[in-house]
Amino acid sequence: MKKTEKKRGTRTLGKGTMKKWRGKGHRGGKGYAGSKKHRKSWILRYEREHLGKRGFISKTSKSVKAINLRDLETLAGDKKEIVLAGLGYDKVLGSGNVTKKLVVKAKAFSRIAKEKIEKAGGKAVSE
Repeated sequence: MKKTEKKRGTRTLGKGTMKKWRGKGHRGGKGYAGSKKHRKSWILRYEREHLGKRGFISKTSKSVKAINLRDLETLAGDKKEIVLAGLGYDKVLGSGNVTKKLVVKAKAFSRIAKEKIEKAGGKAVSE
């Protein structure tokens, strides 16, 4: 048995006076009205993502896009020289190995990456 069926025969179906159930005013506005005032606690509990951005991004932080040595060879293909700035990479990291002689040009290298490139007979050139 539904709740409304139980209330049949009553005048207001358990909603108080008729005036209170008329329009959107009784429920504090329509939709997200009052989301920063009288409905704030509800929003914070059940709809946190509705408020949008959270936290902050430091002005001094810089995102560095890095590539590992294991991916470097597949990226190079038959080429002997790779310019990583043109491909959108900033730094070379030392995970993996290099078997070819490669001349790698990048903004930065990790110490291990530089050692491995030079050990394979290549060059690590900082731009």
